[in-house]
Amino acid sequence: MTSNNGSTDTGVVLYEVVSDTVAVIRMNRPDYRNAQNSAMTYALDDAFYRAADDDDVKVIVLAGNGKHFSAGHDIGTPDRDIDLPFDRRASLWWDHSDKRGAESRFARESEVYLGMCRRWRELPKPTIAMVQGACIAGGLMLAWACDLVIASDDAFFADPTVQMGIPGVEYFAHPWQMGPRFAKEFLFLGSRVGAEEAQRLGMINRVVPRDDLETTVLDAARRIAERPTLGLALAKRAVNQCEDLMGLRDGMDSVFGLHHLAHAHNAEVGLGSLAGHDARSMRDSSTSG
Repeated sequence: MTSNNGSTDTGVVLYEVVSDTVAVIRMNRPDYRNAQNSAMTYALDDAFYRAADDDDVKVIVLAGNGKHFSAGHDIGTPDRDIDLPFDRRASLWWDHSDKRGAESRFARESEVYLGMCRRWRELPKPTIAMVQGACIAGGLMLAWACDLVIASDDAFFADPTVQMGIPGVEYFAHPWQMGPRFAKEFLFLGSRVGAEEAQRLGMINRVVPRDDLETTVLDAARRIAERPTLGLALAKRAVNQCEDLMGLRDGMDSVFGLHHLAHAHNAEVGLGSLAGHDARSMRDSSTSG
């Protein structure tokens, strides 16, 4: 549904253009801490494409409605849609929905997790993640695909997937986001990292009071929007290319294979691909300290 002011409501994602030059894309599953099912992933992709195609939009803000940015992938809500087919956009792997085991899981995650985040990272307009509350596992992937991350002082970050026997989320940017030494601690302990510590580690750009978060982000977006479109696109491409030369893309491909080895091992020993964990147990495994 599109309103007269250019806003769109697809249920799981909201889209609005503010100040004529800034598109705000909001995840909208606040009752489930903005857990990402495939419906949300594709709605996000539609919104990013809409912003990319709008010549008036210079900067894109990614946000989450409610108390939390995103608690990660949907591993247990009533709207979990892991077995449903979808139109593939980010990869050419076959339809996962009529396959079993690794043949299904690898195809699906190549598309909706690793593939989608890579597409969004390459969008030729600056993107800002506006993070409050939880930014966990799959939530990290969304934030890390953005160019800037501005967080409220109540934000926290974690990747507790080692608790499942898995080496990290599918879009494995950890060593580039926080350095290899802390990436190991972050993964080994699965502990929550607060906003100020995340800024110290270089994971995020700024920390502001919760009440000031949206004002700060939109002000930064408007200031960036004053720069030439091509200059912004080329500056973004330059930094992304340097990250790739430092091994980001190849590293992700390598770890994606390890990720699926872990899923297959869990299934083979009878624990299920998530080693018997659900949303509640993963939430409880991600603790502070």
